[in-house]
Amino acid sequence: MLHPGRLDTALNTLGAWVLALLWLLPLLYALWSAFHPTEFSAHFDLAAPLTLANFGAAWEAAPFPRYFFNTFALVSSILAGQLLLCTLAAYAFARFSFPGRDLAFALVLVQLMVMPDVVLVENYRSLHQLGLVDTLSAMALPYMASGFGIFLLRQTFKTVPRELEEAARIEGCGALGVLWRVYIPLAKPVYLAYALVSVSYHWNNFLWPLVVSNSVQTRPLTVGLSVFAGTDQGIDWAIINAATLISSAPLLLAFLLFQRQFVQSFLRAGIR
Repeated sequence: MLHPGRLDTALNTLGAWVLALLWLLPLLYALWSAFHPTEFSAHFDLAAPLTLANFGAAWEAAPFPRYFFNTFALVSSILAGQLLLCTLAAYAFARFSFPGRDLAFALVLVQLMVMPDVVLVENYRSLHQLGLVDTLSAMALPYMASGFGIFLLRQTFKTVPRELEEAARIEGCGALGVLWRVYIPLAKPVYLAYALVSVSYHWNNFLWPLVVSNSVQTRPLTVGLSVFAGTDQGIDWAIINAATLISSAPLLLAFLLFQRQFVQSFLRAGIR
């Protein structure tokens, strides 16, 4: 008879494997259908021939180079803006005293409880008045300030010993010099973790780009893939899944390369 502790461990392990398998099934199906002819999309035969023709057909059927460029420009601009604004805001909240600081930080925390979809109409109305609809700037601007990023960096900056800041000031550093030479280097793991979260979220973001973009020149991969997979293109799961793998390959590769740093960064950051 198994010890209760061992039984719990075995059940937890079994549950983890079941969840992992359920998570992998769609990816495994996409891999199977993308690398096999169309007639084997729903027919699993280990002797089925392998082919790369689906990727060629998908690449030629839609302007994926343009979609990749738009997505890369979008996530890069959002990440750059978030790192700049979140760093300055978090530094102010962590190390400076000013009237209304606690109230302002409370408003930042409130942002964490507001889903972006709730303000979608107002965001669209504001950007339409500015004449920015159907531009990459319109997709990026609502996400430039991140409440989660400010909170995460503030908590990290508060763990930096005051002695290091005082030593930097003795060496002649001003407020921005202390931030650049002390706080930012010590928070590099947190920056890496946040960058991966931000890039993955905005790489896969669909609803807001769908609302704002109206042309091929501004569509990111998610919107372009939905148009490509529309019923007017015909349902060919082999080609559709090949296009899906093309779109998600950079993100999957980045996660596989940085998964250890990703996990360690959050563990080292700590939410105190």
